[in-house]
Amino acid sequence: MFPHFCRALLVAVALPGASVSALAASVTIKAGDGAGNALDSVVVSLVPVSRATLPAARPAQIEQRNKTFLPAISVVQTGTPIEFPNNDTVRHHVYSFSAARVFELKLYAGKPEKPVVFDKPGVVVLGCNIHDRMVAYVVVVDTPWSAISQNDGVARITDVPTGDYLLQMWHPRRLGMPDIPPRPLRIAGDQTETVKVELRL
Repeated sequence: MFPHFCRALLVAVALPGASVSALAASVTIKAGDGAGNALDSVVVSLVPVSRATLPAARPAQIEQRNKTFLPAISVVQTGTPIEFPNNDTVRHHVYSFSAARVFELKLYAGKPEKPVVFDKPGVVVLGCNIHDRMVAYVVVVDTPWSAISQNDGVARITDVPTGDYLLQMWHPRRLGMPDIPPRPLRIAGDQTETVKVELRL
C-alpha cells in the first residue's frame, strides 16, 4: 500500500475555471514521489485561515473485518463521533494511546453503545489489544475539506468556499517525524498551485 521508493511529494492543486462558482471550488490534488510515480495514502486538508463558522462534523465509522480496520486511514473534522462496529467473527479490544485521543473499547462484539468523539486535532493511531497486527490511523483536522489520495495519486475536495487556506499534508510513513510544514493557498478561481515537499522516509 505504501511505496518504498518515495523521496519527495509533489502536490498539484487545480481549480478548473469552468466548474468554479463564485462561492465554491472543486480542488483536485495530484500526489507524486518526484519521479513521476503516483503516491497514495496522502492525507490533504484545506484549513481556513479565518475563524469562520464551519459546518458541523459528520459521524464516521471504522469497522473491523477479517482482523483488519476498514478504512485503514481516515481523515475527520475535529468533533467527529466515530463508531467502531465489530463485523468480524472474533471479538476485538480497540484502543489508542495517542495524545490527540486516548480511549479504550474493551473486548466486544457487535457495535459499542456509544461512538468515540475525536475532539482534538492530531494523528490518532488505533490498535487491537488482542491482534497486534491490526493498525489504523485517524487524522483529525480543524476543517471539513479533506481527502486522501488514491492509487492514482489523486484526491478531490469539493465545495470549498473561496478564501485563504493552509494546505496540510500527512502520510502514514511519516509517523513520529516532524509535521510537513503547511503551505498557504488562496482559492479564488481558475488557478494551479504546485507544492514540493521532501518526504524523507
